[in-house]
Amino acid sequence: MNDESVLASGIVERIGVDQTTLKHQAEGKEKLVMGLDIQDHSGAVQVVVDTLLSREYGGISSMDEIGAVGHRIAHGGDQFIGSVLIDESVMRAIRENIELAPLHNPANITGIEACLKVMPEKPMVAVFDTAYHQTLPPKAYLYGLSYEVSESYKIRRYGFHGTSHKYIALQAAKAMGKSIDELKIITCHLGNGSSIAAIKYGQCMDTSMGFTPLEGLVMGTRCGDIDPSIIQFLMQKKGMTIKGVMAYLNSECGVLGLSGRSSDFRDLWNYANLGDERCKTAIDVFCYRVKKYIGAYSAAIGGVDAIVFSGGIGENDLLVREAILEGLEYLGVQIDHMLNAEKGAQRFISAPESKVVVMVIRTNEELMIAKDTLDIVRLVV
Repeated sequence: MNDESVLASGIVERIGVDQTTLKHQAEGKEKLVMGLDIQDHSGAVQVVVDTLLSREYGGISSMDEIGAVGHRIAHGGDQFIGSVLIDESVMRAIRENIELAPLHNPANITGIEACLKVMPEKPMVAVFDTAYHQTLPPKAYLYGLSYEVSESYKIRRYGFHGTSHKYIALQAAKAMGKSIDELKIITCHLGNGSSIAAIKYGQCMDTSMGFTPLEGLVMGTRCGDIDPSIIQFLMQKKGMTIKGVMAYLNSECGVLGLSGRSSDFRDLWNYANLGDERCKTAIDVFCYRVKKYIGAYSAAIGGVDAIVFSGGIGENDLLVREAILEGLEYLGVQIDHMLNAEKGAQRFISAPESKVVVMVIRTNEELMIAKDTLDIVRLVV
């Protein structure tokens, strides 16, 4: 962590099914890709540790070089405003929030338990996707439900992608040579899952994802904002169960559903350029929603000093960025089309005369998790 360089990175995929694969790359060493028979996550973590210690492929020489383990946790509810050292009370809270993130929190728990089994003496830190958004004021996080229902069932806007929004906001301030405490920044994490955050003087004041990641922008396969009455309408017209409707809204809608072709913007542009009107419309809907949120958030935080794009689409799709920014000249946004067409992990794409700085920053959630883990371990261990 002295210079924040990556010693090794990798992934174990398809655990417990056929063709489990380990992909591993250590600094200055040959990339390793191999098929394995791994039945559970404890076995996967053990393989990762063994590979890290490998003389031929590894990135460390002994277990002593592992000081702590950071875990990304999808949902911390309203209990956590930051990252914390994992103990029994934290594990209990993560389990309590399973009903808010039924697909993610159980998998996160499995990862923690697997690491504890393989490295029981190492401190573990939980970094919550929802924690960064706990600074939202009640006017931003409350829905128009009865207060008693909201309180009893913890129904509120939680927001997600918090680790990414925090990282790119801090990086933007650093690149601008200013303190984040003096800036109003709108961060756009645009990928298969997309969200926008309004950050005023270092605190998140609003974000587009809500009680679940389904709310907000039109995404790869998620519908985003809709009239809730549509759920009942679909159940009546198509004979769908509530479970079926929710699966449909999460997995069959968004730009995939609008286009009828793909959730991948590279495919959408290819079809659009061949004259496919539905693909053109899907792209237009996505860009319009992002533009609308930027306008709303600039009003909510009293102006904007910087707009930052990140995520797979935000970082790589120059045409999407141009479509989103077109029409925002009233805010003082002026894009430099030559800069926008360039490649790079971090760059300015606004014209010198633009009153609003526009940047592209490649997100680095792993680094943010590592930094938070280091900070927590220094404080409490």
